[in-house]
Amino acid sequence: MNLNCFVASFISLLIFGCSNSASLPEEDNKQVQQESNVTQLLVEVKDNQKAEELVKNGNKYLDAQRYEDAMRAYDKAIVIKPDDAEVWVNRGNALTGLQQYKDALASYDKAIAIKQDLHEAWYNRGNLFRVLQRYPDALSSYDKAIAIKPDKYDAWINRGITLSKMQRYKEAIASYDKAIIIKPNIHQAYYNKACTYALQGNVELATQNLEKATELIPGKYKKLAKTDSDFDKVRSDKRFQELLQ
Repeated sequence: MNLNCFVASFISLLIFGCSNSASLPEEDNKQVQQESNVTQLLVEVKDNQKAEELVKNGNKYLDAQRYEDAMRAYDKAIVIKPDDAEVWVNRGNALTGLQQYKDALASYDKAIAIKQDLHEAWYNRGNLFRVLQRYPDALSSYDKAIAIKPDKYDAWINRGITLSKMQRYKEAIASYDKAIIIKPNIHQAYYNKACTYALQGNVELATQNLEKATELIPGKYKKLAKTDSDFDKVRSDKRFQELLQ
């Protein structure tokens, strides 16, 4: 858009007039409105760029576990773009890191109010409820996330963990199996399956799934299983002990 052309036209009308003077105010108003729209657009572009930079910084702080710095950046971004649901989610994640759980939940709920089909908001809401041991609420949130994004394998895994905490072991196993169908080499699913079978005293399937997890990530899960209380029922079994050697 050429602003100089608009200005020149506006001035010429003032100097030379027009035979149809009744049309002048309307034409002038159009000219002023066009220039105002351009100015507003430039302001909006500048604000959007500033908001994007704040969010980028907030995400860096969040990754570095500098949660207070992340919060400050997200809060500034929200002043500019209050309806950015993704920023509200990350703000909730920062608050969770600060263990400010009530405010974190409010942030996730705000994100959902803005964008109901945002699976990340439901997923992180579920994670928060799981930390708070509010397992039915966690399960409901994971189910919402999965309904929106059925191939979200991490939601299936955390759903399985939640069901296991509720002693709904058969459903937990089914959740882990769903995650494995989506991502066959997802080691967390095999380890959590092993935990769930161990809680039921099923040594064979516990060791079978633990072995698969250790094949995928050598060293990590053997070390973890040595102290994980979920394996207490099978810990004295020879097959389990041999696997941890």
